[in-house]
Amino acid sequence: MEKPNLNYIDQLCGEDDAFKRKMIAIIKKELPLEIASYHENMEAENYKLAADCVHKLKHKISILSLEKNYDVAHQYENNLLNGTLHSEEQFESILHLIQSFVNEL
Repeated sequence: MEKPNLNYIDQLCGEDDAFKRKMIAIIKKELPLEIASYHENMEAENYKLAADCVHKLKHKISILSLEKNYDVAHQYENNLLNGTLHSEEQFESILHLIQSFVNEL
């Protein structure tokens, strides 16, 4: 499995450390809220809203340089829109991976 990193953020921010800190702060604030919203919608079996959450989370996955995991999330989003939970376990693993990484920042 890929490992998250800050390469994309570093490229985006260049030498602007204040901007980098701001980007990381936004991710640290938004990620747990987006994951919680995803889980709430999954528990309620509202797969359309859960797919919307996955769509938002894909951006975090991409920002953390997880290209292959982005593809998994994209497919899972489509699965949810079609009413299937195929790839749910893989997606949950990705969420755990990025949450652990972000918690250590």
